[in-house]
Amino acid sequence: MPHKLRKIRKLRGSRTHGYGRVGQHRCHGQKRTRPLTYVGKHGFTSPMSLRPQPSILNVGSLDALAEEISTKKNDKFLVDLNALGYDKLLGKGQITKPLIIKISTFSKFAAAKIKKAGGEIVTS
Repeated sequence: MPHKLRKIRKLRGSRTHGYGRVGQHRCHGQKRTRPLTYVGKHGFTSPMSLRPQPSILNVGSLDALAEEISTKKNDKFLVDLNALGYDKLLGKGQITKPLIIKISTFSKFAAAKIKKAGGEIVTS
């Protein structure tokens, strides 16, 4: 139960606060603990700015790219995105032409849109 006359208030002005003349408990302030967010995390995580960022391309920009840089194969345009320096194909946008696309990684939405347009993806 809180009350007004705590030990600290009673011993104001006393040099040792009841712990003797040599000064036990001297320089022993409040002990602080780490927050619980650090528990269980070990090791070093490099900053996001130093991690390699993949070069991505969206499905919506493939129509224009197919006209500029592509070869025709079986009435479909063949586009080698690995040779152009792209690492991943994502599914934003729409595609109208049937394309054969060579890429190492792609999203499932990008694959669905390309198959819907009559094209296919070849992994390398």
